Amino acid sequence: MIHYKNREQVEIIKESALILGKAHGEVAKHVKIGVKTNELDRIAEEFIRDHGGVPSFKNYNGFPSSLCISLNENVVHGFPSDYALKDGDIISVDCGVFYKGYHSDSAYTYPVGNVKEEVLKLLKVTKESLYKGIEKAVCGNRIGDVANAIQTHVEAYGYGVVRELVGHGVGVDLHESPEVPNYGKSGKGSKMNDGLVIAIEPMVNLGTKNVVQEDDGWTIRTADRQPSAHYEHMVAIFKEGTEVLTTHKFIEENFKF
Repeated sequence: MIHYKNREQVEIIKESALILGKAHGEVAKHVKIGVKTNELDRIAEEFIRDHGGVPSFKNYNGFPSSLCISLNENVVHGFPSDYALKDGDIISVDCGVFYKGYHSDSAYTYPVGNVKEEVLKLLKVTKESLYKGIEKAVCGNRIGDVANAIQTHVEAYGYGVVRELVGHGVGVDLHESPEVPNYGKSGKGSKMNDGLVIAIEPMVNLGTKNVVQEDDGWTIRTADRQPSAHYEHMVAIFKEGTEVLTTHKFIEENFKF
């Protein structure tokens, strides 16, 4: 069942998303060679709680941390740890905030130090595909229009689009209907109606689209161990237009590459 939101509910989600965006910005200041990923997690959780929010991911179905931190060949759902970032790494930081009864959710992939040009291109194209999807997230279109826009853009570069993991509705629950795949056919899937709030999140691999789950029961990595990129925004779809609720502004003010 899809839970549509009114303007008042979306305004609260925007408040949650602003805390989230600023938490991402605090993390971005510290993404550099030598920093341990569990330190990034500590920074995010402290900021979120200091601003009246609760980390959405922590204890969600037993997940132990506030951030999903996925390095290099890891696609999503990686754990923060004592691992210190190395020159040439890429790191996906996915975070959620629960505030005044509503969740927000967004992700960004960073290059660390001197990253190979082919990997930087993967990041660039994956981020572009997020906005290609957002362009199709309009009232009256279908989920397949979003999915196809993402797939068409990234596959033109020979990249693999992950099938097993998808975007989703967001609101009172962190994951709501509908699912928002990153592959599919235009004109197919649920119609996007007035008041729909969804997270669009391309997960794109340099090589094969195939993924495997690690023994920790959470971390998803590429089957060929090639790098993977992940970017995510939430949008609210209304008859009058679509609004991007989350922001990467604070990340990009604090992290240059």
